[in-house]
Amino acid sequence: MTLAVLGTGIMGAAMARNWLKAGQDVRVWNRTREAADALAADGAVVAGSPEEAVAGADVVVTMLFDAPVVEEVMTAAAPGLTEGALWLQMSTVGAEGADALGALAGRLGLVYVDAPVLGTRGPAEQGKLNVLASGPAQTRPAVEELAGPIAAKVTWLGEAGAASRTKLIVNSWVMTTVAATAQSVALADALGIDPGLFLSLIAGGPLDQQYAQLKGAAMMRRDYPVAFPASGAAKDARLVGELGARAGIDTSVVDAARGLLETVVDRGFHDHDMAALYEAVRAPEQ
Repeated sequence: MTLAVLGTGIMGAAMARNWLKAGQDVRVWNRTREAADALAADGAVVAGSPEEAVAGADVVVTMLFDAPVVEEVMTAAAPGLTEGALWLQMSTVGAEGADALGALAGRLGLVYVDAPVLGTRGPAEQGKLNVLASGPAQTRPAVEELAGPIAAKVTWLGEAGAASRTKLIVNSWVMTTVAATAQSVALADALGIDPGLFLSLIAGGPLDQQYAQLKGAAMMRRDYPVAFPASGAAKDARLVGELGARAGIDTSVVDAARGLLETVVDRGFHDHDMAALYEAVRAPEQ
């Protein structure tokens, strides 16, 4: 089976490598070619354009920034697409984006599976993502087989679009958890109390969260090696807020997290991990 992976950033590159290790034929394309060229040593065929990447491919995988970028890239790929090819749309594009891309798949003659992933850089590199999949029931065996090298779990959620909506529910928790952790770490700093005491006090009990421990430690070091970029987190927080507003719920908590993320992006931390959200909360004199 030939896979065309469009988008070889942190997540796409890790997924492509795991498919290559599993013996799949993988073609890769990325807008910044250097990111795709890095996969040549792993056995990937590097394409010069989306159209070249998808020509004759059985499966097209998109792992790009947002819905407009996915639409732009797939439109460019259109002349090379094979009628009836499987499109695994694995980017986080939101509810409206997922629906719009499903309509695009129909126009392009593709079988569309909305399949964003849970997990960041580490799980992606280890092949331990959780793939949230939604689409035609008859594609489920093929999707689960394809997910084998990249995922520890596939959660099947029904019709296309359900997976993207579920992803935003999870990401709502992620953004607000990191914001709450930053608030506590910054407050400890401002009061002259070791933030490590806060993390140790919640450790092992009902208040503990592995994510809070991980991100809190990064905040204490003020070192943010990227697992989930702040720019992507800000985009996802916006999608959560928009979906929540349409659903009629109060989105003030995630909106606050979004504001903090946008602040750190504006301060130059866009390519740093979202734990850099701390930089928007901490007292300026610290």
